Amino acid sequence: MKPTPPIFSLWKKKAHTGVVNRRLFYVLCFCWSVSSFAQQVIRGTVTDEQGIPIGGASVLQKNTTNGGVTDFDGNFELTLSGDDPVMVVSYLGFATTEISIGDRTTVNVILKEDLLELDEVVLIGFGTQKKGDVTSAVASVKSEDFIQGNVRDAAQLIQGKVAGLTISTPSGDPTEDSQIKLRGLSSLTGSTDPLVLIDGVPGNLGTVPPEDIESIDVLKDGSATAIYGTRGTNGVIIITTKGGNYNMKPTIEYSGYLSMSTIARKLDFMDASDLRKRWEEGYEFNGANVEDFGTATDWLDEITRNAHSHVHNLIFRGGNERTSLTASLNYRDIEGIFLKSENKKYTGRINVSHAMFNNKLKTNLGVIVSEQTYNALANETDNALGEGTSFNPYIYRQALIRNPTEPVRDTEGNWFERDVYFYDNPVAYIKETMGENRYRNMRFDLSMSYDINEHFIAKGLYTKKGNSNIRGFYQTKNHVSTVKYGQDGFASRGTDDHTGNYGQLTLDYNQSFGKHKVTGLLGYNYEDNTNEGFWLNNRRFSTDGFMYNNIGNGKGLELGEAEMRSYKNSDKLIAFFTRLTYNFDDRYLLLASLRREGSSRFGANTKWGYFPGVSAGWRINRESFLKNTGWIYDLKLRAGFGVTGTNAGDRYESLSGLTYGGYFFNNGNWTRELVPSRNPNPDLRWEKKEELNFGLDYGFLDGRISGTIDYYSRKTKDALYDYDVPTPPYYYPSILANVAQIKNSGLEVLLNVIPVKTDTFEWTSNMTYSTNSNKIVSLSNDEFQLTNDFFDEGYASEPIQVSTHRVQVGQPIGNFFGWKSVDITDDGIWLIETPDGEIKPATETTTDDRQVLGNGLPKSYFSWNNSVKYKNWDFNVNMRGAFGYQILNFSRMYYENPTVDYNTLNSAYDLVYGKAVLNDVQRLVSYYVEDGDFLKIDNVTIGYTLPGSLLKFVQNCRIYASGINLVTITGYKGIDPEVDRNGLSPGNDERDKYPSTRTFTLGINLTF
Repeated sequence: MKPTPPIFSLWKKKAHTGVVNRRLFYVLCFCWSVSSFAQQVIRGTVTDEQGIPIGGASVLQKNTTNGGVTDFDGNFELTLSGDDPVMVVSYLGFATTEISIGDRTTVNVILKEDLLELDEVVLIGFGTQKKGDVTSAVASVKSEDFIQGNVRDAAQLIQGKVAGLTISTPSGDPTEDSQIKLRGLSSLTGSTDPLVLIDGVPGNLGTVPPEDIESIDVLKDGSATAIYGTRGTNGVIIITTKGGNYNMKPTIEYSGYLSMSTIARKLDFMDASDLRKRWEEGYEFNGANVEDFGTATDWLDEITRNAHSHVHNLIFRGGNERTSLTASLNYRDIEGIFLKSENKKYTGRINVSHAMFNNKLKTNLGVIVSEQTYNALANETDNALGEGTSFNPYIYRQALIRNPTEPVRDTEGNWFERDVYFYDNPVAYIKETMGENRYRNMRFDLSMSYDINEHFIAKGLYTKKGNSNIRGFYQTKNHVSTVKYGQDGFASRGTDDHTGNYGQLTLDYNQSFGKHKVTGLLGYNYEDNTNEGFWLNNRRFSTDGFMYNNIGNGKGLELGEAEMRSYKNSDKLIAFFTRLTYNFDDRYLLLASLRREGSSRFGANTKWGYFPGVSAGWRINRESFLKNTGWIYDLKLRAGFGVTGTNAGDRYESLSGLTYGGYFFNNGNWTRELVPSRNPNPDLRWEKKEELNFGLDYGFLDGRISGTIDYYSRKTKDALYDYDVPTPPYYYPSILANVAQIKNSGLEVLLNVIPVKTDTFEWTSNMTYSTNSNKIVSLSNDEFQLTNDFFDEGYASEPIQVSTHRVQVGQPIGNFFGWKSVDITDDGIWLIETPDGEIKPATETTTDDRQVLGNGLPKSYFSWNNSVKYKNWDFNVNMRGAFGYQILNFSRMYYENPTVDYNTLNSAYDLVYGKAVLNDVQRLVSYYVEDGDFLKIDNVTIGYTLPGSLLKFVQNCRIYASGINLVTITGYKGIDPEVDRNGLSPGNDERDKYPSTRTFTLGINLTF
């Protein structure tokens, strides 16, 4: 006999009152029926928007603990119960998706990246933090927002994307890095370059190729960078490379592009017809343009080209439950617009991660290797350019100033040369110069982390770095140096080698109790670097056949014309650091850090320094009076203070030094004397920068409007400078000392807007605006003083031979200093206004008549970035500009003058001030100081992603076209208003700099 189900047996029983409550019966019947019948099995796959499976995604029935994670291929199977169940799918970095299942049995889920989520993880010093918990000035840019096309390095990827971070490319040289400046200048002698970390290890912008980068985080204020001590003054750029994940389906990604670059703008020099017209007008010339040689040569065209480049990048990624693998190969072949100006580089990277002991111990092994080669057209003794540079500005200058009626070769096929002072055939100079630089780099990383328990994680990292280069340079027997000066072949050879060790140990702590969350960090950091190398040259070779490969064969060694030198140096840095964060109820936030750091560069009395940082935040929208205000997505006030440093000058600056001087006759022998080269300074220490930052993070309408506002004020104390001292008691007439003080302040604004967002169309817009002002507070103290309260910087070379800038107490860095021209005489002589208002001819002025003529540092920067997506199409436009600054136009100052002995700009014959053609010598006058304000349409990209149904074997295929440096709106008359702003003489648009370029690119991105 079949037993009676328990639920029906209840009907037969009596309660103490004698009757079972019918309501209880109905409830129990419903629960039994649901548990018996309302179950369904759901299967499916979770992918991202590119169709790449997501392993490890959480799949959960809403309001239950019933769930699991996707497997290696993004597949899942889940048994759901109840009527109309809802499935919740989530994964870090993607928007959580809820799906009503209905009666379906198969559901394929596409997760969209959620860049506006406040629980998105951003990188900070030696760790991570949720975006909503960050209390310092930190910015993050993901790969989908990078500048696209033929970018030079990692920095150019985020050009115009981060408020307060200015990235410029004033030179078109393919071997040059971008110039980076964060929040202005804060040092007189130190570099403005930020610390660059590649996956947590110090490196440079060229350590990994741009195509291999996943995201870039920028730490801007002192409270964020204090934990990096003497390397954090100029900010920190944290680069994260593309990597694999555990449980990730194997994928292959290829990206490649072809580019063509041209000169963005040419200077308008006289061609042959222009010169002949001047002769017809009665002008008489000396030097270069003394006669008509009967041809028409475009000298600039002879040494330039349309540059063609191609870049290819392959990434292999995948993983299972315990191991993940990433391997990438990159090849870059970048041509410059000048002949023999190019840059080829191979980079390989591999990362293997493995988890063991129930995923408590995770180990990562990484290797990066690269080889870079490029031609050398300049040499250490050639115009003091440094060994093995790829661009020789002297050649460019010769192409500009050469008589356009001269031929390239004479009637016998020899290079056409004339015996004129500093006047050489630029084509011959290039063709008869051979050279190659080869750089090899290697980085080995080993890191481990161990989850001690749910609260503590111990981590260790060791990196071994090494790079070396070998350089060769040769000028043939047909080179002008032989033809004119009898050098008979010149060769040089050099090499440098760098090795470094980097170690790091940290202990992370994480604890939550009630409304309180606490994290802690303890760490130890060690770094050492050793550099060594040698260089030599020789001349007077019997043949060109060996070039620089048989350098001992030259007779210059016998005649005392050969040179040789070598060097070796090292330094060491050790630090202990700690950080504590506190979060109460996701409303009140606190971060405090302290670093104690010692450097071998510091003096004996000041080997160690302390660098504290503290910041706090208040999430106002979490307060009860705003909690139910639906249109406020995020509203957080921040305040921070931090102390960072700049390492103390070059190595050994705190120690006395000796160098070789001249020879003297001693006991029948000529002996080379040793003379002092440096005074000791046991008190030499780091430059100390104190920075105060106030910020506001805001977000409205579910993140459709968001951004940040920051105001900062920083003061650099103990800034380094070389001071003149008496001898005796000092051994050497100058000493490096910590004396000066500098102030900087500014405002930074970031605004993100999503004006339109539908299923098929989305328009996002991003704007940044920043200001910066600086002032020299002091240059002297009681021990070390300048003769005056100023010193001069920059230089206009022969024949002007005068400084271009003045750095003065109470004034900003970057002031141009020269003669203020206000008019011109009828016979073409400049009229100068002196500082006291007197007007007199330039021929009667002295250096005391100079005054401030402008400033080479922009007062403000602006960028506007727009991205539009419509179905499978995407369109991006990036614009940026700089305002409120001046440029000293060297090209006009040297070449806009008809009295010189070489070819000139056509504008040299225009009436100055509408009165007369210039008839004065070359001078640094305000007439050549121009406003540099500009707005650039810097990058335009249009792309199309092919539907997946077209290519079954390809997960994603996108083709695109891009242009860089397309349009410049400016009143500046030079080639490009984006000029060199580094150092203490910013705004000098040097006459012989490598011209900027305009680049067009066709590219493709594939995922298999």
